Amino acid sequence: MNKHHESTGRAGEQQITLRGPAELADALPYLMGFYPNDSVVMVALHGGRGRFGGRLRLGIPQAPGEWEPVADQLAECLVSGSERREGRPDAIVIFLCQDSPDGTGGRLAMERLRPFAQRLRTACGALDVPVLEALCISDGRYWSYCCPDTRCCPDQGNPLAMPGTTVMAAAAAYAGVHVRGTLRDMEARLQPWRTPAAVTAQEEALDRAGPALIPRLLDERARGEVAAETLRLARTLMDRIEETQPAPPALSDAGDDQLIGSDEAAAVILGLQDRETRDKAAAWMEGAEAQAALRLWRTLARRCVGPYGEHAAAPLTLAGWVSWSTGDEPGARVALALALRADPGYTFAQLLHRACNEGLDPEALRRCLREAADEGTSPDARAVEAVMDPAADRGATSLRVRRVRPLPDGGRRRGRAYRRPGAERVKASPGSPRPWTSAAGRRSRDARRYGSRGSRARR
Repeated sequence: MNKHHESTGRAGEQQITLRGPAELADALPYLMGFYPNDSVVMVALHGGRGRFGGRLRLGIPQAPGEWEPVADQLAECLVSGSERREGRPDAIVIFLCQDSPDGTGGRLAMERLRPFAQRLRTACGALDVPVLEALCISDGRYWSYCCPDTRCCPDQGNPLAMPGTTVMAAAAAYAGVHVRGTLRDMEARLQPWRTPAAVTAQEEALDRAGPALIPRLLDERARGEVAAETLRLARTLMDRIEETQPAPPALSDAGDDQLIGSDEAAAVILGLQDRETRDKAAAWMEGAEAQAALRLWRTLARRCVGPYGEHAAAPLTLAGWVSWSTGDEPGARVALALALRADPGYTFAQLLHRACNEGLDPEALRRCLREAADEGTSPDARAVEAVMDPAADRGATSLRVRRVRPLPDGGRRRGRAYRRPGAERVKASPGSPRPWTSAAGRRSRDARRYGSRGSRARR
């Protein structure tokens, strides 16, 4: 076993010393706020005693061919982000968390992921930052990729400690830190509906709303009217949600789904594809209205079904922003990661995700949004990006944002198009739309490519 110490706090704060892989494995859900499923987690360590610093999480790529470039990118991201925030890390701890399909093959999962762990260690070493420990957690056991001593790290692994029985669990309970369940549970609250009847009804509502809203979103003069209508309807839905009694998450989500009609959800979802409308909605971030807004954004994210999956980037980003603004960093990270999964090029989600992971204070953005709300204007995009990307002012490498020009008719769309159940795949002629893509869906995607003055709406 590798003998090393990790401190969980800064100087002047309560500190907990973790000794060895067993206590590191037990500390992971408290560091993240949830039990990560199918995830690689990397944590930076600072100082001689190994104080925990920045951390990042990513789903484990399924294809081994992706492991090398992903490892390089993760190492670069963690090291550069730590340099901007707390200075260059002195070491890194890696966790690979993946259960076997049947719950009985933890060792097989560990061996399958061993090349990925080695590639992560090599990528960190190439940046002159050593990996102090690399653990695999699977099926209730843990293995160390760094310890060759089978006396303390046997081939069959070691069992994880019983929940609530360790020093980390006791300290977390004393500090009021709670583990929110598994990552899979948290994501389920934000993912699209799967019940066929509900999916069909919501998709039809979105198809109906598109022909009426999309031409107005593309019209400079009418866009302001659409924004006002969208915000009024969103406020009405928030008031309706706020009147209901608090309930456990599963019951609350089901109740919120019943409170909002398919046509109402469709109108707000499409309206939020306009950047300025979304930014004004982001001002609902504090006090009682923040919780009502968060429930609304979650509900709308669940309504982005079928070919409208990319539309979820807007409500998911708003959900992540409200969560971060109200102090729920684990919830913010999950929502923002899903937003980037829906649309990897969504700039606002990129900026928020990085700022949240680097531990920036959300008050700077709250202040920017308050000032815009007081003036009755939309937040200035450059001001928002400056707030969320302060490294640019210090000469550091800033986030590279891909600028996309409007596509001509028949332009190639990123990703795979949605095919309706039972639709026959037919080879389309050049310049023609795919045969299973609805006209409303095409118009909706066109509108979301544009913002005011020719900028992209989905920034």
